[in-house]
Amino acid sequence: MTIQIQGTGIKLTDALKQYVTEKIESLDKFFDHIITADVDIGVRNYHHKKGDIYYAEVNLSVPGNLVRVEKDADDLYKAIDIVKDHLKVELEKIKGKMLDKDRETLHDVKGYNAEM
Repeated sequence: MTIQIQGTGIKLTDALKQYVTEKIESLDKFFDHIITADVDIGVRNYHHKKGDIYYAEVNLSVPGNLVRVEKDADDLYKAIDIVKDHLKVELEKIKGKMLDKDRETLHDVKGYNAEM
């Protein structure tokens, strides 16, 4: 998997890049066909809220799909963790759909779905 990390309004330190890389690479446990991951992390200043709001946005390219998740939090590391957790759920959904499709194909080949 290729991971590209971009920072908007923040300085990308080596520790931050390593943290993001570890979190994204851990998604391989749930779905091993991830092609690329484009990560954008940064800070937003909303005029009606006090303080900075951090965000993490990840676009995962998987065969036949593009999975995009964006989350906000009051801490950058928390935003990254929330995005990773949401991506895990989305990847499990895609994997489940792929397995169901494979089962249907297998049943069709074996003739299990023949009319009774």
